[in-house]
Amino acid sequence: MLSDIEIANAATLRPIRDVALDTLGIGEEHLVPYGHYKAKVDLNSVASLAERPLGRLVLVTAMSPTPPGEGKTTTTVGLTDALHSLGNKVMACLREPSMGPVFGMKGGAAGGGYSQVVPMTDINLHFTGDFAALAAANNLLAALIDNHIHHGNELDIDVRSITWKRVLDVNDRALRQITVALGGHANGFPREDGFDIVVASELMAIFCLTESWGDLKRRIGDIVIGWSRAMQPITARDLGADGAMAVLLRDALAPNLVQTLEGAPAFVHGGPFANIAHGCSSVTATRTGLRLADIVVTEAGFGADLGAEKFVDIKCRKSGLRPDLTVVVATVRALKYHGGVALADLGTEDLAAVEAGMVNLRRHLDNIKNVYGIRPVVAINRFPTDTDAEVARVVDLVAAEDVEAFPATHFVDGGAGAVDLAKGVLAALDEPSPYTFGFTYPDEASLTEKVETIATRLYGARLVTWEAKAKRRLERLERDGYGGLPVCVAKTQYSFSTDPTSLGAPIGHELHVREVRLSAGAGFIVLVCGDVMTMPGLPREPSAARIDLTDDGTILGLS
Repeated sequence: MLSDIEIANAATLRPIRDVALDTLGIGEEHLVPYGHYKAKVDLNSVASLAERPLGRLVLVTAMSPTPPGEGKTTTTVGLTDALHSLGNKVMACLREPSMGPVFGMKGGAAGGGYSQVVPMTDINLHFTGDFAALAAANNLLAALIDNHIHHGNELDIDVRSITWKRVLDVNDRALRQITVALGGHANGFPREDGFDIVVASELMAIFCLTESWGDLKRRIGDIVIGWSRAMQPITARDLGADGAMAVLLRDALAPNLVQTLEGAPAFVHGGPFANIAHGCSSVTATRTGLRLADIVVTEAGFGADLGAEKFVDIKCRKSGLRPDLTVVVATVRALKYHGGVALADLGTEDLAAVEAGMVNLRRHLDNIKNVYGIRPVVAINRFPTDTDAEVARVVDLVAAEDVEAFPATHFVDGGAGAVDLAKGVLAALDEPSPYTFGFTYPDEASLTEKVETIATRLYGARLVTWEAKAKRRLERLERDGYGGLPVCVAKTQYSFSTDPTSLGAPIGHELHVREVRLSAGAGFIVLVCGDVMTMPGLPREPSAARIDLTDDGTILGLS
């Protein structure tokens, strides 16, 4: 079979103006083209859609993944193409890939096989410049902080309290902890600092939760960068940074329109990770899609304990959006992995391991039904090594949970391979849901109660433990009036616990919080748990070593 990039390069793409007009009714005058095959939809045009009714929202999530992932983006695209082929007015809403994993482990994040969004190379590499704009705005604030201190520190900022970090869109562990302003008085006051990856920044979260230029500027102004020596919060507004930062993000806020290999429209906009951020594409793109299409298929990062929880408890809570259905991506290999099979042996038939690994999928389904209150459908993303007996066993095991499962081969067959899944989704959408949507915890709960509820109710933990400094910070945030905010738990994606090797559905473990970060502009509190890093490192053999450029300008190695 051809590689992902070979499939993408061989595709015949429709001009983006035709995709916009023919499938969505968007005229060329409302597009800001970036070449022939990608464009932004003008934000004033987006605002003009405000009176249109919303379509139906399908959230794609997954069981806890294996390290290579289970094909959630691929399934989102395959399902969109299948619904499109059945005559539905549908569009996908996806996150923009970060170049960190593109050059790190994954090698690309635009789907795979014959279920991709295109132009694939553009989407994976710089795209329309949104992430560069976010990095520039983020780092402008960092520069203004140090500049303010250098020129007298009128706000009396306690340099030991500064929490605002610089960012870049690559994985670089050497920049997690650094010292800045060395070299003498002219270079400022030396202090400890560090870098996060762009997708873990508060500015990315703000970008994905705001829907207007005015709200963007307000949220940026609310960013707390540190505290004064009198223990008063210092904001970006105090530094006069909000206007300039909003200017840098002005054009980026408009959603990016591309297409699938089969010509269905897709918004690809925003891209926070779900293990270290809130894991959803922008509210602007999602709501705009719901006003332009009858069905929007969107994804939330990693397993349902991370992406789906944050989609519900942060994105839905902040935006008022509500998913009508959840598609849970499961694979035979992930079930066997959680059933105790080593990664190297996942290609060997093992029905007993499939049954043992069902404990992981079962807990996710229980959370989706009984905590989030959303009706689930399971998509079995089929791999070539899966046997008929294994796939049939998964269907039966899922049926025992009163949920339908549909095998799908969209990676190999495109939309045609997901038609049964699409028909199952349509049938489920047309039936009254037996579940009532709800949040994991109420707004009025304390911050401690919120994280304890997530840990015990979703993760199966026995208790939450704290680094002393993290506990003091949380108590301080409560006293400063931030106790009403939702929480964003940053932890490993591979387990319900903070131990990535604790597979299946562990119970009785501890959720250890080692760091607490205030994201006042985004409107949530980040709790960093276990060994998860907000600046990832590169693996021993990074994908960057396989990515190349030929003499004729052809890009190789993206997948």
